[in-house]
Amino acid sequence: MPPISVPENGKGPFPQRLNQLKSNKDRGTKIFYSITGPGADSPPEGVFTIEKETGWLLLNMPLDREKIIKYELFGHAVSENGASVEEPMNISIVVTDQNDNKPKFTQETFRGRVLEGATPGTSVMQVTATDEDDAINTYNGVVAYSIHSQEPKEPHDLMFTIHKSTGTISVVSSGLDREVSVPKPDSEWKLLWLPQGQGRAVETQVSCIGLAAAAFAFAVPQLFGLKVPEYTLTIQATDMDGEGSTTTAVAIVEILDANDNAPEFEPQKYEAWVPENTVGHEVQSLTVTDLDAPNSPAWLAAYRIVGGDDGDHFTITTHPETNQGILTTKKGLDFEAQNQHTLYIEVTNEASFVVKLPTATATVVVHVEDVNEAPVFVPPSKVARNPPTTGTGTLLLTLTDINDHGPLPEPRQITICNQSPVPQVLNITDKDLSPNSSPFQAQLTHDSDIYWIAEVSEKGDTVALSLKKFLKQDTYDLHLSLSDRGNREQLTMIRATVCDCHGHVEICPPPWKGGFVLPILGAVLALLSEYHDYDITQLHRGLEARPEVVLRNDVAPTFIPTPMYPSDQDQDYNYLNEWGSRFKKLADMYGGGEDD
Repeated sequence: MPPISVPENGKGPFPQRLNQLKSNKDRGTKIFYSITGPGADSPPEGVFTIEKETGWLLLNMPLDREKIIKYELFGHAVSENGASVEEPMNISIVVTDQNDNKPKFTQETFRGRVLEGATPGTSVMQVTATDEDDAINTYNGVVAYSIHSQEPKEPHDLMFTIHKSTGTISVVSSGLDREVSVPKPDSEWKLLWLPQGQGRAVETQVSCIGLAAAAFAFAVPQLFGLKVPEYTLTIQATDMDGEGSTTTAVAIVEILDANDNAPEFEPQKYEAWVPENTVGHEVQSLTVTDLDAPNSPAWLAAYRIVGGDDGDHFTITTHPETNQGILTTKKGLDFEAQNQHTLYIEVTNEASFVVKLPTATATVVVHVEDVNEAPVFVPPSKVARNPPTTGTGTLLLTLTDINDHGPLPEPRQITICNQSPVPQVLNITDKDLSPNSSPFQAQLTHDSDIYWIAEVSEKGDTVALSLKKFLKQDTYDLHLSLSDRGNREQLTMIRATVCDCHGHVEICPPPWKGGFVLPILGAVLALLSEYHDYDITQLHRGLEARPEVVLRNDVAPTFIPTPMYPSDQDQDYNYLNEWGSRFKKLADMYGGGEDD
């Protein structure tokens, strides 16, 4: 008997006739039929039965191909007395497949890795899905793979592909880059965009300034090709060779770092000062930035001195934590031999560049600081054998100047008018030699700059002091700080005498004193008391009214003794000569002139 095909998941009605067994010995003899085997009289029992007298093979329930694909039964024919009339017949029942199962991925999440910059065709990983349906005789179990979506969609949404039959995911487009790139600061971009609901494009100019450049790139990544270190792919498995039921899973592709970014110095120029004769002295730390993955060989910096160190005085190493370059002295520096070194330092990475990249170079200017060293003999020793004569030699020692003196102003006392003053120029001297002397700088301290101004000349060897605001006549102390080119400061006190005058002055005119006025007024009163036209109000108005005093010269005056008033200094009475003959006499009397 040929195999009997029975589709799985049959809907009945049951029992369902499948085929009829019939013996050739049934003529004149009553034949009884039976079946044996798994699915009949052994587990799973009762799936199949047979009509004893007619020989119809019956199916009593739906079949499931995923449990049992094929049943092997034996049919028996016996007579009424139980004797076998036929040899047992093999009955094969094949369960045909129905597409009643979806594909299943072997994992919910698949993970793979690929180097950035990988070329199209590079394999990343393989995903697998199974289907319990028949994939040999039908397409019910034939699974087809596809990529449903990619996140992020940068630089575009088709960076990967998957083989339809094998599930192998590979790179299909170039441009994989794990680093983030942003527009350069202070750059401008012209954008052409289409507003929603409008049919005409609009051009916009965007300026990227400072940190706004990075923010703008993250906000509008499609404009700048924002790059990412990881992609998430939603993958599909569909049976019926892509036409049937579908299931999904996730594939995460990690972009491994490759050394496609060169380190760069920030800043590119350095200046340092180092005392001479020091070994192992840290001269300067150099900082670099690298967009590659931190702490990876593509990020770790390797520094090298490429110029300026002919004497092999310096060495540079990489700090294990900060990745900075640490420049130190390998030998002691000699100020007298060379007081400045200009070094050129190059930086690369521990890993080689995967693409051709320019290397960055920094410049370090090292100034050697002089220290006070004892004189030495060159050579340190000398042997003389049988000197024919003796003589006298001269040893010349040259002392190297150090900045141990501050600049000083001369003179330290000035006299200046408080109205339309002429600036007072002070010379600046410094006992040190260049470069520890001029040009000098000046600064007023201790609030002296409130009323005064100090200005250094163009040559830098003099300073001019002048008043900024009006000051009454008096003596003042100014705090003047002077510094030389070596930044050595010296604070000096300047004694300033302010006079009530205009323009230039060398000695202040004497201030008005009340001590000598009373004797003069007494004498004037004695001279004028005999005249009837004397106006006593003139005395109350003081000497200010002297041009209006009318004196008579036809009467000889009679002088009376006047009291003497103490005065703190000698007075000059010569100006009384201009007031007439009467006051001239006073000038002679008080000024020590001619006798009466």
